Amino acid sequence: MSKKQFIIAYRLGFALLVAVAIAGQLAHSLENTQGFSIVNFFSFFTIQSNLFGAVTFLMSAYVLYKGRKDPQLESLRGAATLYMVITGVVYSLLLTGVEVDNSVAWSNAVIHYIFPVVILLDWLYIPSVRKFRAKQSLLWLIYPIIYGAYSLFRGPLAHHWYPYPFINASQHGYDRVALNCVIIAAGAAVLALVIGRLPEFSKRFAKVPVAAAKHRSRKN
Repeated sequence: MSKKQFIIAYRLGFALLVAVAIAGQLAHSLENTQGFSIVNFFSFFTIQSNLFGAVTFLMSAYVLYKGRKDPQLESLRGAATLYMVITGVVYSLLLTGVEVDNSVAWSNAVIHYIFPVVILLDWLYIPSVRKFRAKQSLLWLIYPIIYGAYSLFRGPLAHHWYPYPFINASQHGYDRVALNCVIIAAGAAVLALVIGRLPEFSKRFAKVPVAAAKHRSRKN
């Protein structure tokens, strides 16, 4: 199997795994959660970011199969990586042990742990051909900001339902929630800047063994 075939295969495979994990969680919730709301289900950042990442994997697999390069797709890859890393970090730091929804263990592992790691490794393994300046990387934050505003606006309209405890204005008040959002936004901004620069560092790191090998061959 060539490197190209390997990349296409794992991208398609993990996109399918994520789809099955979300479908499994949805089916379980429909059956076991009283008063289940499908709108609430798809209002979780975790679900949205995983779907976005899975679609990006499908698109990038197709573009690679066709042998094309798409700068806009590279931006989507960076955004998907950021959103999945945010999902993994926030869940690990703030939500582990918290019952956010009636979750299925294996689905939970896929969407909160496995896919965030996989999509980050993909970003490192196949570095973007496009360079991202700080302003371009920070544009990836538009969606999380809109998501936060949507969640806070919808909460009172959805019988005070909020997807995550740290943005539950009914429980903590808007002052505390605003502070939580600022802290998370600041962390997300740092992650965006780091992720935007990772392809450049990855390319430099990949050149080191090659340069060392050439140096040894010249000595011999």
